[in-house]
Amino acid sequence: MTIEEAPLTRRNALDVRSAFREIIETILLTLIIFLVVRGLVQPYRVEGTSMEPNLHSGQFLLVNKAIYFHLDPTTLNRLLPFLQWPADQPFYLFQRPERGDVVVFRYPKEPSRDFVKRVIAVPGETVEVRNGVVFVNGQRLDEPYLRDRASYNFGPEKVPANNFFVLGDNRDNSSDSHVWGMVPSDMIIGKAWISYWPVSSWGLAPNYRVTAGS
Repeated sequence: MTIEEAPLTRRNALDVRSAFREIIETILLTLIIFLVVRGLVQPYRVEGTSMEPNLHSGQFLLVNKAIYFHLDPTTLNRLLPFLQWPADQPFYLFQRPERGDVVVFRYPKEPSRDFVKRVIAVPGETVEVRNGVVFVNGQRLDEPYLRDRASYNFGPEKVPANNFFVLGDNRDNSSDSHVWGMVPSDMIIGKAWISYWPVSSWGLAPNYRVTAGS
């Protein structure tokens, strides 16, 4: 009986080792996928009312971190010396933040905190808030996402290279560029992509193509 059971014991041991290896491989694959996805997409929880009526406190978003991926011009010119990319313009692989984008970024005054606001003006543009109305390069901005105008004035002020001017949609209840200044490009984490919680708010994030001069 001992002789007959020995092959079964060895086979069982092989089956256990095979199952264990499959479990380890599955765990490693899951971890790799998680790390890759985490590098491209990040969840974000909205706190406060600064983006009302388009985003609400407690709402959860998925943030696209890859879309604004960019290279420092110094690094780019070192790798590709024949290109001679302008030193004051990061090279964006896909796109740079554009007016109307809802972006999540590290708060310049306290980088451990993340904020969500809307891009209003991009590098090189002059922005002004006059009687609550936003003007970019002297042209009135069409902002269909607003419920109420701001009650303040600002500027005019030119947006420096590699910086962005951002405002909350709830203008009078938002700590943003009109209070503490511009957002450096390196502080921007990504673009709000999908709202996934609560279920009633499920859908694409409220990004807009915004034009001046309307």
